[in-house]
Amino acid sequence: MKIRILGIPLDLGQARRGVDMGPSAVRAAGLNSALRALGHHVEDAGNIHVRIAEEQHFGDKRAKYLKEIAETCHEAAERIYQTVKDGWFPISLGGDHSIAAGTQAGVSRLYHESNLSIGCIWIDAHADMNTPETSPSGNIHGMPFAASLGFGPEELTHIGGFAPKLKAANCALIGLRDLDSRERRLVKDSGVHAFTMRDIDEYGLRTVMEKSIAAATDGTAGFVVSLDMDVVDPHEAPGVGTPVRGGITFREAHLIMEMISDTKKMLALEVVEVNPIIDVLNRTAILAVGLAASALGKKIL
Repeated sequence: MKIRILGIPLDLGQARRGVDMGPSAVRAAGLNSALRALGHHVEDAGNIHVRIAEEQHFGDKRAKYLKEIAETCHEAAERIYQTVKDGWFPISLGGDHSIAAGTQAGVSRLYHESNLSIGCIWIDAHADMNTPETSPSGNIHGMPFAASLGFGPEELTHIGGFAPKLKAANCALIGLRDLDSRERRLVKDSGVHAFTMRDIDEYGLRTVMEKSIAAATDGTAGFVVSLDMDVVDPHEAPGVGTPVRGGITFREAHLIMEMISDTKKMLALEVVEVNPIIDVLNRTAILAVGLAASALGKKIL
């Protein structure tokens, strides 16, 4: 496989600084060499230039830094679109999760031009389905999944000139355990397949993954995987933007990625919210590299 890595060091979507160094941390943990060891041809496209918080005012407190985040996502979408069009598999490295509005838009655009749709497997402790009207913080990293489904500010929903980028019926949320009160209603009403940590505990991860993959591949050209490292329990992944206790284990995280790899239907991968400032010996970035390798073909036997 030809893989192109793109760093998007955006940290304007949330309040805790440091995730802008996530792409560097993941590269330092050996992402490129790990993928080459699997036989892939790897090209690193470097980082997109991103404005920093010190350069401007946050603007509307309901959607902080919306203009700057939309600008970054537009550029990311164009770069991802060209990557897929050229026949490469894109890996987006965040940065905070607001970059997903760009990743989803870039991949979706190519298939939209051929009247095809894509699915999404969103692996996260949070639903990221707030809008400026529901968000208690105004932090846009809690809004990109809603934007990809067509909810929220037009600056994010209409990247590439069309919306929505995803159909709710072809999307799965895995690992939920921390939702805002008004966000819950949108998750329930949207039609996405939402699997909480209770669902994983009750039904087992294999069943959850089988249902998620079935939804993401039903009538689609394939699916994008959006991996927020905070889905993993903070004991295993301490260096994340918004850690929440009670997450999936090390082995469960690898099982998710291994089952995704088995489908041969993944169209793109993004890894977000690695924060080396609060990490321990780059453990979270090292885990991110291992999970990316599992998603792209690494097996135990």
